[in-house]
Amino acid sequence: MIIYHLSTCSTCQRILKEIPRLDRFTLREIKSDPITAKELDDLKALAGSYEALFSRRSMKFRPMGLHEKELSEADYRRLILEEYTFLKRPVVVMGKQVFIGNSKKVVEAMVEAVSA
Repeated sequence: MIIYHLSTCSTCQRILKEIPRLDRFTLREIKSDPITAKELDDLKALAGSYEALFSRRSMKFRPMGLHEKELSEADYRRLILEEYTFLKRPVVVMGKQVFIGNSKKVVEAMVEAVSA
């Protein structure tokens, strides 16, 4: 079980504190240890698309003019691999289950799954 996160992100830090038995997970800090193409492809297989893993909240999204473009799956993949902040965080992988992002609903489902 693995959690992809950003250590400087206060939201990620808060969510990590909510996870019961956090010691069972491998924590992967994506800035110092970037996600690989294979890992991203594996996450896509679980999530269904690269778009589901892509963060439009990244500080670079608007400055790069991406809000004005229609992005393809290949674009989402390339952007996530080029810039770690485009990976929606945190990403929690538990077997065949994946929990992506920090919405209240996602965090609650993830904590429930970890507690089960």
